[in-house]
Amino acid sequence: MNVFARHRGDLFGGITAAIVALPLALAFGVASGAGALAGLWGAILTGFFAAVFGGTRHQVSGPTGPMTVVMALILTELGGNLAMAFTAVMLAGAFQILFGLLRFGHYIKLVPQPVVSGFMTGIGVIIIILQFAHALGHEPPPGEVVEKLVALPPMLAAPLYPALALCAFCLAIMAFTPRRVAAVLPPPLIAIVAGTVVSILFLPGVPKIGEIPTGLPQIIVPEMTLADLHIILRYALILAFLGAIDSLLTSLIADSVTRTRHDSNRELVGQGIGNMAAGLLGGIAGAGATMRTLVNIRAGATSRLAGAIHALVLLAVVLGFGGAASHVPFAVLAGILLKVGYDIIDWQCLKRLRHSPRGDLAVMFVTMGATVFIDLMTAVAVGVVMAALIFVARTAEVQTDSARIFRGSGETAGLAPEEASILEAAGGRIVLFHVEGPLSFASARDLSRLMQSSETSEALVIDLSDVPFMDTSASMALEEVIIDARSGNDAVILCGVRALVREAMERAGVLRLLGPQQLAATRLQALQLARDFVDGNGRPAAQF
Repeated sequence: MNVFARHRGDLFGGITAAIVALPLALAFGVASGAGALAGLWGAILTGFFAAVFGGTRHQVSGPTGPMTVVMALILTELGGNLAMAFTAVMLAGAFQILFGLLRFGHYIKLVPQPVVSGFMTGIGVIIIILQFAHALGHEPPPGEVVEKLVALPPMLAAPLYPALALCAFCLAIMAFTPRRVAAVLPPPLIAIVAGTVVSILFLPGVPKIGEIPTGLPQIIVPEMTLADLHIILRYALILAFLGAIDSLLTSLIADSVTRTRHDSNRELVGQGIGNMAAGLLGGIAGAGATMRTLVNIRAGATSRLAGAIHALVLLAVVLGFGGAASHVPFAVLAGILLKVGYDIIDWQCLKRLRHSPRGDLAVMFVTMGATVFIDLMTAVAVGVVMAALIFVARTAEVQTDSARIFRGSGETAGLAPEEASILEAAGGRIVLFHVEGPLSFASARDLSRLMQSSETSEALVIDLSDVPFMDTSASMALEEVIIDARSGNDAVILCGVRALVREAMERAGVLRLLGPQQLAATRLQALQLARDFVDGNGRPAAQF
């Protein structure tokens, strides 16, 4: 088999992905505020280096909607200073490399689905809001999303109708191109060509991108001031974290389609190298792009060579045909991006709202609101914390409900006959408390109250055989139970203590409160020790 036959799928995949990427790179570059050429160089550099050094064979990287939103916010915060904005991109790449070297890839994939859904939906909403000005034929107003919304009514009152018609025309192409046609010619390419031709022939007054410089890019010297350092670092972390999530989610989708497995930490390193190169040479930040990756796979790509070919095709366009892009109207790009923003919104999740748990809904809408009106890092952080707290609360509730108290008098279902007979004979003087699952700060207090309210008259047996580990809070709660029992001259006997549980109690100093007769290997042995104590054969509780 010759080289061409072996890599035929990679060649077609790379070329097809480049065709799809070209108009999106132009659109994202303009939307970011850095310019169309910055979008193209971002696609070239992140696309090439992430393909060569990344950990996903079929991944195609480049500017994406979420990353473009952050780039626009960076330039707004920094007053349009491109050098400092690209410095943030370089730092973001360095952070991503660090994430990969520290093997954070496995943890980033643990972001809960309601959080992912919330910030992706929020990003889709932001992209749509950012396109309103260009769709109406106006210059985008400066400021955050709120300022852009405040400026919308005057623009709606005085639209440039040719621009609005052109935007609607391109949006219709994006939405209604038949699948058979889209399989041959990507809708973004059809929209950008048809929209540009229509504007040249019939709508010459519609605002256009303007002249795009061609040739090799200039090296950007990193620049930052002490006053702007916190802005650059904050947005560099946002870019790094968001790009990591975006890329790894795309990697998971590629795995599910191709039935392969990616290396998440290597993927982070590859994305980091790509973003460092992009920032150094004046390209906007990028990440793994789901649509381009799927196009690449469907065109037959089998290796990382396809992603590199996609970048080289775009490089040829920039070096030889950059002037053609200067005639593309902003309204055409707005039409393309309106459909992109719409597609990013998690409509499947929104359709399931009526059947979703209230906690998940709260996480999603809070994350979405924070994404639109605050910033992406805050949104993800708040969403993750909310989701974690809701999960912990649910787990604690289940664990508390599953705790069982055995007192005898018929309350011995599930115990061995000999164990049940000891409890029955004790007549309520011995109480057996059984708990399952990890003991943590979430359930420690509730379980402690259950133990202390179990009406122990003389001995409390706590069965920890089904507890794999406990944290410091749970250890301290157990200490309170032991001290409370000792103050009443009662005994506490533990059984089934596993190694990790013993280690946690030793660190917290709980074991110093217990004598050797208060630790038993099995539940039966613990009940026998409790029987000896209440029958007067044991030591006083303070020494027991």
